[in-house]
Amino acid sequence: MLCRSTPGSAIGVRVTEPAGRQPVAVHAPDVARGLAARFQLTALLTRHSERPLWALFMFLNGFVTIALLAAVAMATRTPFVFPSLGPTAFLFFVTPRAPAATPRHTIYGHAIGILCGYGALWLFGLQHAPPAMTTGVSMARVGAAALSLASTGALMVLFNAAHPPAGATTLIISLGIVTRPFHLLVIEIAVAILTLQAIVINRLAGIDYPLWALPDNAPRA
Repeated sequence: MLCRSTPGSAIGVRVTEPAGRQPVAVHAPDVARGLAARFQLTALLTRHSERPLWALFMFLNGFVTIALLAAVAMATRTPFVFPSLGPTAFLFFVTPRAPAATPRHTIYGHAIGILCGYGALWLFGLQHAPPAMTTGVSMARVGAAALSLASTGALMVLFNAAHPPAGATTLIISLGIVTRPFHLLVIEIAVAILTLQAIVINRLAGIDYPLWALPDNAPRA
């Protein structure tokens, strides 16, 4: 079987694949490397394998990020922390050069998910209904969940704002977990706070992370 390999890029390295298949991209730990250089810890990268250090960076950053938002949620009794923040944080700090990880895609994607989720609730008359985990899944809930996810995906494509974690955000709403309009606003504020943290950390690491969107000629992950 013929095989081919392609050289590494600024974004990651390429793994050898059988001829005729697209090479698999393995993203490089650019953020962890940049922070190590910033704080003069590059000696660690020469003594130890990069992957455990990269994993440690992701562990610490993920812990601090979600702990801070969870503390705000506890103090304000509002949903400042919710499941889809997790994959958004992973995109920010593992694949920061990907279009889906830009502030524009993140803010727009979650906003679309929120609007579609609440719109589906309203259409099926479920805006004041208990969560599906409490009452079970009715036909109206099936319709709301399906419509929310389908419309979120379609609108993200239409507005060129693909951000996969937003698919979880819209289901959180259409399944009745978070439904109060004020709490939906809090969700978007939490996304904005996490995005600001991504801008600070990625730029501190020397990553050319955009303040809003990638320029048209920027390399894509």
